[in-house]
Amino acid sequence: MPRYKLTIAYDGTDFHGWQRQFVGPRVERGEREGRGEEESGSRVALIQPHPEGEGAGRAEGERESTAGPERPAVAPGKEAARAELRTVQGVVEAAVRQVVREPVCVFGASRTDSGVHARGQVAAFTTGRERGRGWPPERGTEPLLRAINSRLPDDVLVLSCEEVDVHFDPVKASNKGYSYTWHISPVRPLWGRRYVHHVKTPVDVEAMNAAAGLFVGEHDFAAFAAAGHGRQSTVRTVYSCSVKRVENAEGRDAGERVRLEISGNGFLWNMVRIIGGTVLEVGMGKRTLDDVRRALESGDRRDAGVTLPPEGLCLEWIEYGERDDGTEARRDGAGEDA
Repeated sequence: MPRYKLTIAYDGTDFHGWQRQFVGPRVERGEREGRGEEESGSRVALIQPHPEGEGAGRAEGERESTAGPERPAVAPGKEAARAELRTVQGVVEAAVRQVVREPVCVFGASRTDSGVHARGQVAAFTTGRERGRGWPPERGTEPLLRAINSRLPDDVLVLSCEEVDVHFDPVKASNKGYSYTWHISPVRPLWGRRYVHHVKTPVDVEAMNAAAGLFVGEHDFAAFAAAGHGRQSTVRTVYSCSVKRVENAEGRDAGERVRLEISGNGFLWNMVRIIGGTVLEVGMGKRTLDDVRRALESGDRRDAGVTLPPEGLCLEWIEYGERDDGTEARRDGAGEDA
């Protein structure tokens, strides 16, 4: 059975993140555990397991959805249909299923959160090769790419499609790159508002870059992760982290664009957005380099900066295979995101 790798770009503004999610009536614990859900009060954390058993635990992009007022449990076998939220995985899966005419699971490398964008998300699916169903390799990947894109909405696009080894797993990335972009101006941006975080006051970009450099290397990033990240270890390796001025691509929004660029072997829930918030506070004079070092040493979330909103964050690219330094992806970080 052939497996295909997709590289996907999307505007995350109108999506509830990458991962498929459903909302519906509450059920008894025994039924809930059977479907891989965790519940607390009237909120249900919907966790879809990796189709091959990977990605256990909670990461960025695994969203809590409001289940509404408490309802009595539904008897087994009589549960009402559950509404599905609009997610990137959901619309891509629907498009692929229409093309190959069979149920498939499109699973991705990173579970980006609501409002987070991507230029280089990677996903994969396996399909059959029977007549009238599936997609035999001899039909080619270019026709498959065109067929999928013709069934996708305007805010998501498959950039490339290639046949890969049947054992290829998107989760096993060796390196991921993210960016976070600020718009620095007393006037809010109009044309680029979906892709930047507006900061009204001037910032010291050189100080921000110095702070970003402190994150490079292997560290315990416990202070830079949202509570409930669900990972066995909070140690990650950041390969590069810098802040620089960039061109204002839209041009019509008066102001300066500043961007954080970071890469590493794995990221905890909200990790990039908290690093970004910490670096920004250094640039605004609210925090010092020693404060950043203290947060890395203490592992206390209260010592780090704020969590920035999602619109400035973008998953830029994902790499596979062993790095030159021999570093591979962290297995306890499967499927995580920033």
